[in-house]
Amino acid sequence: MDQPPPVPGVELELPAALTAEIDEIVGRYPQKRSAAVMVLHALQDHLGYLTPDAMEWTAARLELQPIHIYELVTFYPMFRQRPVGNLHLKVCRTLSCALAGSHQLHAHLCRKLGLDPHGHGPQTTEDGRVTVEFVECLATCGTGPVVLANDVFHEHVTPGTADELLKQAGVSK
Repeated sequence: MDQPPPVPGVELELPAALTAEIDEIVGRYPQKRSAAVMVLHALQDHLGYLTPDAMEWTAARLELQPIHIYELVTFYPMFRQRPVGNLHLKVCRTLSCALAGSHQLHAHLCRKLGLDPHGHGPQTTEDGRVTVEFVECLATCGTGPVVLANDVFHEHVTPGTADELLKQAGVSK
């Protein structure tokens, strides 16, 4: 695959295996722009979150204006623009989980971890170990409230089971 020209002021060093993976992803699509979401996922998996340089690099790689990448990153909640803690708790807030108590569960976690339950977006503890955020549907509507802890689903979560999740992760607050 041909590489785009370097982006002035963008310093993004990626391992050869990742650039090869991104080249393969881009090659799957008849138009480069169609690969944008998948390229962003690959970069976020490697970097932990999407830096401004990563977004600029993606735009250059896909021969797009940077605004097109910023629109994707700011629209889709699965993309992060800030680092998250080692334990990333996503609490479902859609109707079935809300009716089952997800708002109270989110507030409990925030209080326990010293976070503002009314804060907007993901919130991370001062030590950087835990991030709590409300997310849209996690697609297990009959088993709410649901928490996705890193990549593991936890269903029928109560404040007590949430406390146990924190304890298992070595968080003692």
